[in-house]
Amino acid sequence: MNFFDHQSAFFTLWGYTMSYLEFFGTLAGALAVWLSAKGKIISWPLGLLNVTLFFFLFYQIQLYPDMFLQVFFFITNILGWWRWSHPNKNEEDQKKELRVSFTSKKVLALLGIAGFSVTFLFGLFASKLHVLLPNLFQQPSAFPYLDSFVTSMSIVATYLMVQKKVECWLVWLAVDVVATGLYFNKGIYFVGAEYFVFCIIAAFGFIRWRKEVFRYAH
Repeated sequence: MNFFDHQSAFFTLWGYTMSYLEFFGTLAGALAVWLSAKGKIISWPLGLLNVTLFFFLFYQIQLYPDMFLQVFFFITNILGWWRWSHPNKNEEDQKKELRVSFTSKKVLALLGIAGFSVTFLFGLFASKLHVLLPNLFQQPSAFPYLDSFVTSMSIVATYLMVQKKVECWLVWLAVDVVATGLYFNKGIYFVGAEYFVFCIIAAFGFIRWRKEVFRYAH
């Protein structure tokens, strides 16, 4: 048994072979997202476990932008953990944690422009990886532009989440819809099903955080 090999079977269910990487990475990710939608700080350490396992998974199935994204997520999980637990005095909620708030339209517009620009540039780069670094990336990147959309807009969503901004959930919803299609197409059905559930959690998170902002306003 090789825990970090996505071909190493943990169990088989209804003809689908589940690897250790996919199962435990997905489980940690699902718990992290659900707890973050409820504003719980423990979501960040669970996220660290999720991204570590998914780094190895995405490398092996040639979703290279997603693989690079896990490195970013690892760093931002640490930053988010610190940011939520160490707010400035004027940013505290009743638990002395970072308070939920809205983002200005100007910032959202700038983040949108940056996100789509990075999508194009990273997609172009990802489509050439097997040519530029053939020893490291032996297979062409699968869906480089869609995968890069997931990557770039996940960065935008994560930035907003670290700052505990309501709009992060709308960006996550767009990311999760695209990611669901990608993962089902690549045959990692458990991860694809997880991201379908993430779409529902993103909607729940948006509604919950939005209500929380108005609760503090009164």
